[in-house]
Amino acid sequence: MAKRRLDVMTLAAVIAATVPMHAAMASGGGGGGGGMGSMPSMTAPDYDPAQEYQAGMAAYQAGKFKDAARSFGHVTEAAPKDARGWYMLGMARMAAGDPKGAKGPFEHSLKIEPAAIDVDRDYALDLAKLGQPDKAKAELDKLQARAATCADACPDAADLKAAVTAVQQALTPDAAAKPAADLNIPGGLVFAAQGDAAYVRAVSLINERRYPEALAALDKAQAAFGAHPDVLTYQGYVWRKLGRLDLAETHYRAALAIAPNHRGATEYYGELKVIEGDIPAARVLLARLDNQCAFGCVEAEELRRWITLGRDPAS
Repeated sequence: MAKRRLDVMTLAAVIAATVPMHAAMASGGGGGGGGMGSMPSMTAPDYDPAQEYQAGMAAYQAGKFKDAARSFGHVTEAAPKDARGWYMLGMARMAAGDPKGAKGPFEHSLKIEPAAIDVDRDYALDLAKLGQPDKAKAELDKLQARAATCADACPDAADLKAAVTAVQQALTPDAAAKPAADLNIPGGLVFAAQGDAAYVRAVSLINERRYPEALAALDKAQAAFGAHPDVLTYQGYVWRKLGRLDLAETHYRAALAIAPNHRGATEYYGELKVIEGDIPAARVLLARLDNQCAFGCVEAEELRRWITLGRDPAS
């Protein structure tokens, strides 16, 4: 990351070669755990959340909303704290004509990520479809309050304004009389090609230490790829650089829950423990890396330097 600048051109070439992002789990720092001989009831979910998310997005884009809902349901099983997975499950159910079934997933998503404008917007639209205008109006009030505080000066100004307009239109007297198909779900969904571009841009921004902008780009990549360990690891790194060690740890742990052998997440989680002064925990993570890297690897050597110095070697 900042101390080892990533070769963005190489990364772009890899993406251009049409290697799916989920393949990164098995190369350069990713990979699943598990082994032969354990009982099915003792193993982690069989679903790869990143692959299931991509399947869901492809089905959604093709208008196969029930298939999309099935895939996003698998995402939430494998990664229950992934706000985007819950959001897209709600979107797929709403698009399939099941607003009642969409309500719970939207609520789950907002519980995990309360400030998500698109989720709040679509939750309000769903409430309007369910004939619950008072609850929809409460969500509209939240969006309007945020828009007023923003006052066209914050990065979310345009999104907030569009969200307010969409909910207001859904709450007009004639909206309830329209068929569900006429109440179009707002756009803004991010698909794979856009996610790749956002991911490459985030890497570049991290190298330039433009962390707030990098975080926005990573959020866009996450919207395309879901709970992908590479994206989660970068998000953890950026939150760490922004001083939010709690959020950094949340993202590292989420990445390792999906890909226990992800070398990048393991290294950066170890560095976080060094920053917190928890050297014993950092040594446990280093031992994991040494076990994975029989012939040595840069992640293990970098974390070893941190532990030896008891701090960031670059500081």
